Amino acid sequence: MLTENIFEKIKKINNYGQEYWSARDLYKLLGYTEYGKFVPAIERAIESCKNSGQAVADHFAGVSEMILIATGTVREAERRVDNYNLSRYACYLVAQNGDPRKKEIALAQTYFAIQTRKQETYELQVEDRKRVFLRNEMKEHNKKLAKAAQEAGVLNYAKFTDYGYLGLYGGLRQKEIHAKKKLNKNQAILDHMGSEELAANLFRATQAEAKLKRENILGQDRANEAHFTVGKKVRQTIKDLGGTMPEQLPTTENIKESKKRLNAVDKKSVLKIRKKSK
Repeated sequence: MLTENIFEKIKKINNYGQEYWSARDLYKLLGYTEYGKFVPAIERAIESCKNSGQAVADHFAGVSEMILIATGTVREAERRVDNYNLSRYACYLVAQNGDPRKKEIALAQTYFAIQTRKQETYELQVEDRKRVFLRNEMKEHNKKLAKAAQEAGVLNYAKFTDYGYLGLYGGLRQKEIHAKKKLNKNQAILDHMGSEELAANLFRATQAEAKLKRENILGQDRANEAHFTVGKKVRQTIKDLGGTMPEQLPTTENIKESKKRLNAVDKKSVLKIRKKSK
């Protein structure tokens, strides 16, 4: 019988600490006698990945490697073969697209479905914690930025804020960002940002505050220009690193939903601790 331990035994970790499974290791555990007969299941899984809106390259990495082959003599030879490095999600899709008549496939479907769900739940919890932390940081640093702007002689703070967005969002004002992200007037942009976008805006806010103070900037126009320059520099940094421009990042659900999930998780943790202490 296939067990969790068997799948974990063939799991590998790449140089970036990411787990993956070799398709040439996996096919035998799924009841296939030849790798060539397993390839159609991988191809169907790739199509499923595309249809689900996921980036195929993030889950199916085509590679080639050398394997030992028998030559009929005492000596062995090496031959280069094609292979795939599969993420946990890819393994789940492969199992879903495998031969349903095989008992091994049914067991793999159950295992990878459960494990994929666990991973998704864990990743969502990590993102929730990052979002809540960064959103709270933004509140604090926006207060500091507002104070620095006031000391610099800024009278129209909404206009000053717009200039920071103009630089960071490639010429989009706050109103235009609302429209781009399909938010209504009552929805705060920051409450619907993921952790990546929040981090970019936090960097903008902290550096704008520092620039106003460091350069002793005075006057609305000079402050606006400084905020725009900082936003533009942050945008250029994102571009240099190959990141996604902030206006292209997905609009997330309200930060309140992240807080609700985290509160529920924390309550469960407290209850578990109390039960153990009894």
